[in-house]
Amino acid sequence: MKKDEKTVISPQQNPNTFLSDLKELFKAVVLIFNVLPVFAGFWLALYFTNSTFTASWELFLLTMAGSTCVMAGALILNNWYDVDIDTIMERTKNRPTVTGNLSLKAVLTMGIIFSVVGLILLLFTTIEAALYAFIGWFIYVFLYTIWSKRKYTLNTVIGSVSGAVTPLIGWAALEPANHTVPIIMFLILFIWQIPHTFVIAIRKYDEYKAAGVAMLPVVHGLAITKRQTVIYTACLLPLPFYLASLGTTFMVIATLLNIGWLTLGISGFFTKDDLNWANKMFLYSVNYLMIIFIIMIIATVPWFG
Repeated sequence: MKKDEKTVISPQQNPNTFLSDLKELFKAVVLIFNVLPVFAGFWLALYFTNSTFTASWELFLLTMAGSTCVMAGALILNNWYDVDIDTIMERTKNRPTVTGNLSLKAVLTMGIIFSVVGLILLLFTTIEAALYAFIGWFIYVFLYTIWSKRKYTLNTVIGSVSGAVTPLIGWAALEPANHTVPIIMFLILFIWQIPHTFVIAIRKYDEYKAAGVAMLPVVHGLAITKRQTVIYTACLLPLPFYLASLGTTFMVIATLLNIGWLTLGISGFFTKDDLNWANKMFLYSVNYLMIIFIIMIIATVPWFG
């Protein structure tokens, strides 16, 4: 399917799969993984400003609802734009934009509405929080999805910037984000996404190649992708030490996670089963991020330690 053939897809009413279609459209798992850092950023801002959750619950709801809507809007617009390559790739063939269960006009409208509503909600928190959300949205929709994804291997780095602003949104809803903690949270997310995306591209190499998406292993091969994966993973090593204010327990756990991921990454140079290695790296990276941000939250609850 060519890009200019989008408009010929007609909607199909299928109530039995409506919830499943919404889950695919919103990229539910991706959305959840983006919402968690927003919560972590807000929670840590409460801790470092000596604020209480009970006094800030309305602000919290606005922050979470607004950021979730903005991110959902960006993901929906990504589905709308990528319908042609989603038709080719096995992992995206069930999206309602591909099956026709939702018309492309309806999907485009939903993406715009969610984006606008989310930004309006965030404006009721702080302008800075709304600005970070808009920056993330703009980078993901225009610089990543529309401009770089199909043309340049740099798309991974560009897309990682949009995903990394999420803790800044949460923090800035309470306090300006010119603080070491949200900046390091941004860097952790930014760096983490690059090797995470590289191993996804290795796992789905054939699909990306068939769809003509300029992922690093497709364009330059597995050897350079493995090297880049290890380099970026190594860049995570010093970051926990900038978060000494979260306590020794956090620094130790985060450092051990970094060493484990780096060791697994280096093992890729000696394996003959690249797919098995990529699967292990993918699972490790997903659990890595979840554990890192959960430990950040636990480390700042009053009863910890």
